[in-house]
Amino acid sequence: MLFVIALAVSLLVNTAPTHETGDFTYHGFRSANLSLDGLAALTGNGLLRLTNETEQKVSHAFYPNPITFKNSSSGAVYSFSTTFVFAIIPAYPRMGSPGFTFVITPRREFPGALPGHFFGLFNKTNDGNPTNHILAVEFDTILNNEVYDINDNHVGIDVNGLVSVKSFPAGYTENNIPGFKNLSLVSGKAMQGWVDYDGVQKQIRVTLAPINVDKPTTPLFSLSLNLSQIFKETMYVGFSSSTGTFLTTHYILGWSFKVNGQAHRLDLSQLPRLPHMKKKQKSILLTTGLPFICLFFLSTLVFAMVYAIRKRRKFTEVLEDWERDYSPHRFKYKDLYVATKGFRDQELLGAGGFGRVYKGVLPTSKTEIAVKRISHESRQGMRQFIAEIVSIGRLRHRNIVTLLGYCRRKGELLLVYDYMPNGSLDKYLYNQPKVTLSWSQRFRVIKGVAYGLYYLHEGWEQVVIHRDIKASNILLDSELNGRLGDFGLAKLYDHGTGPQSTHVVGTLGYMAPEYTLTARATASTDVYAFGTFLLEVTCGRRPIEVQEEDDVILVEWVFSCWDKGDILEARDPNLGTDFLAKEVELVLQLGLLCSQSQPTARPSMRQVVQYLEGDLALEEFSSLGISRSGFPFACHEGFGTSGRSYPFYGDNAFSHMSSVANSLLSGGR
Repeated sequence: MLFVIALAVSLLVNTAPTHETGDFTYHGFRSANLSLDGLAALTGNGLLRLTNETEQKVSHAFYPNPITFKNSSSGAVYSFSTTFVFAIIPAYPRMGSPGFTFVITPRREFPGALPGHFFGLFNKTNDGNPTNHILAVEFDTILNNEVYDINDNHVGIDVNGLVSVKSFPAGYTENNIPGFKNLSLVSGKAMQGWVDYDGVQKQIRVTLAPINVDKPTTPLFSLSLNLSQIFKETMYVGFSSSTGTFLTTHYILGWSFKVNGQAHRLDLSQLPRLPHMKKKQKSILLTTGLPFICLFFLSTLVFAMVYAIRKRRKFTEVLEDWERDYSPHRFKYKDLYVATKGFRDQELLGAGGFGRVYKGVLPTSKTEIAVKRISHESRQGMRQFIAEIVSIGRLRHRNIVTLLGYCRRKGELLLVYDYMPNGSLDKYLYNQPKVTLSWSQRFRVIKGVAYGLYYLHEGWEQVVIHRDIKASNILLDSELNGRLGDFGLAKLYDHGTGPQSTHVVGTLGYMAPEYTLTARATASTDVYAFGTFLLEVTCGRRPIEVQEEDDVILVEWVFSCWDKGDILEARDPNLGTDFLAKEVELVLQLGLLCSQSQPTARPSMRQVVQYLEGDLALEEFSSLGISRSGFPFACHEGFGTSGRSYPFYGDNAFSHMSSVANSLLSGGR
C-alpha cells in the first residue's frame, strides 16, 4: 500500500510543470525530451525537423518546462543567452517560404494561429495585441509588404506581432576582417544564430554566422528593449515555424540556452548531419521527348498571345483626339481596375441612381480613391461634359471632395474622387444608424457644406451649380468634417451670365419647382436643395416618406410644427437632450426659408453662411410673411421612396413628374 502511494506521488511530481532556472544544451536531439506539435518531429539521426513538404501547416518545438525569467520581487527580467545551429533547405533553389522563429512565450499552445507568414504564432485578430506577451526572433525568407518586411532574406525582432520592431538583412562581420558579408538563409547550409539579452542594459543582440566561423564580436544588430512589460515571471522557450505555398524544410541541429549567464558553446563535431540536397537528374523527357517539349512551349506561347489579346481588349478605353488636351486628368482603366481589385463587390461603397461607387488604392502612388462608374451613351454633349468634369477637378476647398479625374471605356464613364473614410452622411441618419451624430457634429457638417456651396456659387472663377445636394452626397472625412461630393451632375457658367436650359436631373424631393418647369439650374435651385438637406440632417428623416395612410412631406411637416408654435418638435429624437435649442431652431427655420417655392424669397448661400455663423440675424419667421402656400409640393416634383437620383429629359419632364406624384399620393403602384 505504501508503495502505491509513493508511486502516485512520484507520478504527480513528474507530470506537474516545474519552474527551472534555464540551463540546457542539446548536441542533436536523438534522446531529447521536447514538447512537439504540428509538423515538428525528431529524425532518426537526431535532427529537430520543424517542417516538411506539407503546405499551409504550423509547427512548434518547445523546451518542456517553463523557465523563470523575472525577479519576483523587483519584476526585472534576467539576462539570458541562447545559441543554435539551423539550416533552411528549399524544395526549389532560392525559392523560400515563411521562415522560422526562436520564440519566448507564456504558453506552448496557440489556438487559431495561422500558417504562412503568421509563423504559427498569430492570426489576423490577435496580431499586435500586447496581451500576447511574445518575443520572437524571425529568420524570414519571404518578402511580405503587409508587415513591412525589408526583403526576402532578413532577421528581425518581433514583439507581440508580425511587424518587426527592428530587422536587418542576413549576414555577418567576421572577426578581424573588415566588411559585411551577406548570408543566404535558403542556401541549405548550416549556420549559427545567437540571441543575447542584457537585463541590466535592457538590450538584445542578434548575431549570425556560417557554421565554420566563430561568433562575431559585432552583432548583426542590437536593440534597446525593456522586456519587463512583455515577459511574465515564467515563460517557455522554443521554435515556431509554418509552411506556405513554396515548400521549405527547417532543421535545428543543436541548441543551448542559459538564464543569467552565457549559453554553453556548441561542439559542432557532435551535431547530426543534414540530409543531402537532392540534385535534379536529367529528365528522360529532355533526352527522348524533345518534340513534345517544343509542342508544349508552342501551345503555351499561343495561349499567352490569346490571353494578352483578351486582356488588351478587356482594358480598351474610349479615347478621342479632343481628349488628349485633358490627359493629366485622365486615368487608365487598367489602373482603376487594379486599384478596385477588379471592381469586386467587397470594395463597393454604395450605389445610387447614376452608378456604383467603389473603394480603391492606386497601384503606383498608393493613394486611396473612390471610383464612381456611370453608364453613358456617346453623344454630342460628352465633350462638353468631360470639359466640365476636368474644370471641376481644379476646385480646391476643405469642404469639397476633390474630383481627381475621369476615365472613359466602352459604355461607361468613371469618375475618380478622394476617398472619404467615414462614408456618406445618410448612413448616420436613417434606418437606426449604428453611430448617431451629436448635434454639435451635425451643426459642424451643416456649416461645412454651406461654406463649400458658397465657394461653388461665388468663390471660384466660374459659377458651379451642383444640382444634386443631399445627405448621401455629403461625405465625412476622418474627423467627421462634411465635404460636398459627387459632381457628376454639376453645371458651370461664367459669372454675370445666365444658365442655359438643360436636361432636368436630380433627386426627387430636392428639386426646386421652377427647375422642373424651366429646366434651368441656378444657384437658387441649389439653395432649395440645401434647405431640404438642412431639414433632413436636423430631423433625421428623408424629404419624402411614403406611408400607407398618408405621405409625409418633410418641409410640410416641419412647417406644421412651426405653425403650432413648437418647431423643436421636428428635431431628430436621437439627439436626446444634448443640443442647443437656439441652433436647432435656427437651422429648422433656415431650412424652411431656403425651401420656399419662390426663388426670389430664398436667401443666397452668402446669407446662409452669415445666418449660420451668427453674423446676420434671422428675422422673426412670421414677419417674413411665409405661409403654407409658400411650400407647395403636390404638383411640382415627382416623389419616390428611395431618395434616388433620376434624370428627366425634354419638355415633358413636368407632366412626367406630376403623374408620378399623383400616382404615389393616391396610393398607386
